[in-house]
Amino acid sequence: MPARILDGAATARAIRAELAPRVAALAARGARPGLGVLLVGDDPASAVYVRSKTRAADELGLHHETVRLPATATTAEVATAVEAYNARPEIHGILVQLPLPPQVDAARVLRLVDPAKDVDGFHPENVGLLVQKRPRFVPCTPAGIMELLAREGIVLAGRRAVVLGRSDIVGKPMALLLMHADATVTIAHTKTRDLAAVTREADLLVAAAGRAGLVRGEHVKPGAVVVDVGMNRVQDPALARELLDPERLAEFEKKGYALVGDVNAREVRERAGAITPVPGGVGPLTIALLMKNTVTAAAR
Repeated sequence: MPARILDGAATARAIRAELAPRVAALAARGARPGLGVLLVGDDPASAVYVRSKTRAADELGLHHETVRLPATATTAEVATAVEAYNARPEIHGILVQLPLPPQVDAARVLRLVDPAKDVDGFHPENVGLLVQKRPRFVPCTPAGIMELLAREGIVLAGRRAVVLGRSDIVGKPMALLLMHADATVTIAHTKTRDLAAVTREADLLVAAAGRAGLVRGEHVKPGAVVVDVGMNRVQDPALARELLDPERLAEFEKKGYALVGDVNAREVRERAGAITPVPGGVGPLTIALLMKNTVTAAAR
């Protein structure tokens, strides 16, 4: 049987519906949740992500503002924009859209965000609280995945989980959340020896390595739950033919590109018990959890 599809978009809609009355109640008290976005440079993907996030804020009735700085901005200029958001009480959450241009010290910028407004969960103080299982804000993608797994009734306690990827944004916090949920967690990456042997141990495999189609059928234990975090732009026709179904391949031929995950879904869905699609899986959850974190910041 082909794998059950874990519909992240549907779960994201449910989360936003649950947030709507909280937003209305806060607005009635004069505390309408406010999100301050900082976009530096002209990266097309970053601009798309910011539009998606601000559109979601509009739909929920959140106040939002976006400060745009040129790609030539210095660390000091970016820091000034962050500190301006810190000082404004009507801005409850701050989103610094990553990546920042190479001349900007991203670590310094993220440290400057007020931890109480750090709705991305990247500030060292919030990372430390997550490590101690006392989270203030959890990074949005891992938090969204945990929401999806819980709402789909997927049991984690005592199960083997493999997180493929070790980024600060997804891999590391994902491993911590799974460990806190009593899963037995292994972190793997593209330099792991005999990667397929490691990933085949997983009852739950979270693929967040940033490499198109890396996870194939041989990497997956039969019946495993596979969460595909990847969002890769593919322009190579040969790779597109390997990864895409006929319907999406026709779309690729029209556009000249397609977005694919880290999982070769054509192979993996014949072995997995459940799988998230790309697009429509983890992406909408990330945005929904950003909204949730902003509402939580306003409530506090």
